[in-house]
Amino acid sequence: MKRVNDIFYSLQGEGRNTGRAAIFIRFAGCNLKCPFCDTDFSQYEEMSDEDILNRIKSYSSHFVVLTGGEPSLQVDRHLVNLLHSHGYELAMETNGTHPIVDGIDWITCSPKGNTVIKRCNELKCIFEETTQVPDDHGICAEYKYLQPCDVQDAERNAQIVKRCFDYILQHPEWRMSLQTHKLVGFK
Repeated sequence: MKRVNDIFYSLQGEGRNTGRAAIFIRFAGCNLKCPFCDTDFSQYEEMSDEDILNRIKSYSSHFVVLTGGEPSLQVDRHLVNLLHSHGYELAMETNGTHPIVDGIDWITCSPKGNTVIKRCNELKCIFEETTQVPDDHGICAEYKYLQPCDVQDAERNAQIVKRCFDYILQHPEWRMSLQTHKLVGFK
């Protein structure tokens, strides 16, 4: 059984797949306690892999984003094989501190803590008020993104975005990723 915080259908709001229709499976629980985390893990539903499959079948897209919390704590070979056998493409958003089961089609790593993964498709580092040089944790990635941290204060957020913008102009190997779902008001 998996602890699932939420399953919903929306557009991917961040990174390389921004704007793409996606089914989000948000797993409850994480091994870290990041102060800017936007997920309440106290509410979840126990679901079997088959329950998850049955819940997502009604959506038009076959692009599934496994997120959390930390999805690598719960996503296993059986779930990956089951979803692949029904034609789903799987993306995972991870903090990189736990091994990832083989078969994930797209890995986005937002590294925090002691990372164990060394490669991903997309690296997304949070650019905070105090960031001088982003810490990529030595992870190799096809795409490298900086995401300005949302501190829930418009003036401070604007300063963080400006600093991030200026940093990328000086370090063009990075791209900016904004949380477009928050900017336009969708889930």
